[in-house]
Amino acid sequence: MTKKILIIAGDYVEDYEVYSVYQSLVFVGYTVHIVSPGKKSGDFIVTAVHDFLPGEQTYTELKGHRVQINFDFEQVKVADYDGFYIPGGRAPEFLRLNERVLEITKEFNDAKKPIAAVCHGAQILTAANVVSGKKCTAYPACKPELTQAGGNYQDCAVDDAVVDGNIVSGKAWPAHPKMLQAFVALLGTTISHK
Repeated sequence: MTKKILIIAGDYVEDYEVYSVYQSLVFVGYTVHIVSPGKKSGDFIVTAVHDFLPGEQTYTELKGHRVQINFDFEQVKVADYDGFYIPGGRAPEFLRLNERVLEITKEFNDAKKPIAAVCHGAQILTAANVVSGKKCTAYPACKPELTQAGGNYQDCAVDDAVVDGNIVSGKAWPAHPKMLQAFVALLGTTISHK
């Protein structure tokens, strides 16, 4: 039986953090639903590409690809899913204001199902109050939120992942290889090489 993964995203989600993860999880053989509050299957969200330019204090934002929603947000039942992935970008800053998004996050955590959050995705974890006592990482600008929510912020390399119980976290999209390895392992999937 294939695993089912839920991805919650919204407009101006980080392009790599939704698209490449979706494609990677489908490649592994999972069924992956991308949902967004107020959107139905067939609707689109727009993404943003974030980049760092030498000498600038923060990232720049460019418009990315359109991503098609493939499941209705209102029909999400946590019991139907094996794992939950939360991409970053600007979307989490408004998604964390949606009570159903927070309920879904809490339900996944209460059931100890694997949750992966990258970059600003940690804003949803902190708003849902699921990081207390957990080692986590996120984009460094989210460190105050993580620590105020009781999380133990880990200042790891940008391409590293932090795992504590059922939660996998990374600072930004360069962490995808290690995050996805850990997430897939938590889901009970083994990838072997011959």
